[in-house]
Amino acid sequence: MQTELTRKLGIEYPIIQGGMAWVAEYHLAAAVSQAGGLGLIGAANAPADWVREQIREAKKLTDKPFGVNIMLMSPYADEVAKAAAEEGVKVITTGAGNPEKYMDMWKEADIRVIPVVASVALAKRMERCGADAVVAEGCESGGHIGESTTMVLVPQVADAVQIPVIAAGGIADGRGIAAAFMLGAKGVQMGTCFVVTDESQVHDNYKERILKAKDIDTRVTGRSTGHPIRTLRNEMTKRYTELEEQGASFEELEHLTLGGLRNAVVEGDVKNGSVMAGQIAGMVKERMSCKELIDKLVRETDALMKGVGLYE
Repeated sequence: MQTELTRKLGIEYPIIQGGMAWVAEYHLAAAVSQAGGLGLIGAANAPADWVREQIREAKKLTDKPFGVNIMLMSPYADEVAKAAAEEGVKVITTGAGNPEKYMDMWKEADIRVIPVVASVALAKRMERCGADAVVAEGCESGGHIGESTTMVLVPQVADAVQIPVIAAGGIADGRGIAAAFMLGAKGVQMGTCFVVTDESQVHDNYKERILKAKDIDTRVTGRSTGHPIRTLRNEMTKRYTELEEQGASFEELEHLTLGGLRNAVVEGDVKNGSVMAGQIAGMVKERMSCKELIDKLVRETDALMKGVGLYE
């Protein structure tokens, strides 16, 4: 499964683990990288010192490349961007903003920069400012989402840019990976599947909620505020939807979800917390290690791609 992306990142398989806030910490990132994919540490709103510690701990567990996902809306984004460069991470993915002002610093540190995009226009802009690849993320994903589906977004982005495109959103098995290659992607990013792995430090309640999810169990809240988020339905999403329909203010809606992701991931409150997961949660039915998951994904994809010739 060698592609332009694997060569550029120095990884064995073109499978990237999503940089999920509160979920993607060093145990998970190191395990994914050790298994041949690219693990990511999700910086989210954490301060730079936390990110430094995470990077150093990951290096104790693997000597293979891993990366950091930086949420550019974070109040600590400047410090985290600098810390990641100083700590020698190989890859940085970005979301919720434009990373252009950090590009020179990251390039000087020989870091591969991969922004997450939800439109062709943003993908083209990221290519112009020096991105090494882009993640084209469809609205099937968990967490913050755009409008386009993976099926329509990936081929349009692949046609619009020369750099490698990584497909994300709605990918749970070898069928999804093979489909992504057919759409023009050079790799995939997956989140929900990795949440339930053995190395994931997520509360068991959160994992069980995903494992028991059905195909219709995700909900998108926040469309009225301009910040749509996909989670598994629960008491929080029910209350949120009711308030949205009543025309509640942005502040009132934000207060309802304040600390919700941490409550679900760390405390295991899957009734009132934000249980972020993609639409493929209904396809995730078993626990396994990161290595077992990646080996399974590779076997399934290889079986489907034999003779197609899309590997390079």
